[in-house]
Amino acid sequence: MSAFGYAMAALMVIVVLPLLPILVLAWILWRVFVTEESIEPRYEAWRNDPDRPRPQAPTEPEPEDDAEEEAEAEAEA
Repeated sequence: MSAFGYAMAALMVIVVLPLLPILVLAWILWRVFVTEESIEPRYEAWRNDPDRPRPQAPTEPEPEDDAEEEAEAEAEA
């Protein structure tokens, strides 16, 4: 690193390190009072959402049993 790099690094250390607690405090106050809370998607909220699409198992049509229908028709007669 050149002498310019060392000078800039020293300047940054001298200027930025004393400002670090102020920057941290400003960031905390910003988060508390200014920014809106973003809604994070959560699994629990997704599960309890009544409007979410729910998968349904495929339904198989019931086989028509002609023997049962004939037996019922004979029993009624």
